Amino acid sequence: MTYITHSQQETEQLGERVARALPAGGVVLALYGELGAGKTAFVRGLARGLGVTDAVTSPTFTIVNELAGERELFHFDMYRLNSSDELFDIGWEDYLARGGVCAVEWSENVPEAFDGTEIRVRLEKTGSGAREITVEGVEIC
Repeated sequence: MTYITHSQQETEQLGERVARALPAGGVVLALYGELGAGKTAFVRGLARGLGVTDAVTSPTFTIVNELAGERELFHFDMYRLNSSDELFDIGWEDYLARGGVCAVEWSENVPEAFDGTEIRVRLEKTGSGAREITVEGVEIC
């Protein structure tokens, strides 16, 4: 399903709606989009929907931020990685085994990390400054 958001707040609200629609257990969200497309804003909303009260910032330099809430959220940023091997080296499979929600920015940099069961979120800037956000793999109410 494709959604149009007109502000950072609307992008966060969509992330919150997605969080409420996630199935129980471990879930991977693969986020795709260019710099400034709204990936971190989407994850902020996702975190709020998961009951996370900590501030959500991009983990570009740390690769992953662990956030506690009603469900654990692992916020990954693959911008600086050159291959999926680097992701596996930092313990990707261990994070998956923990059963939380893994939100992965710059998923296009680590395609081998996904097995086809991930929820795919593609964010694109439109000419009007809005965002076109396509969510595949979960039904949002």
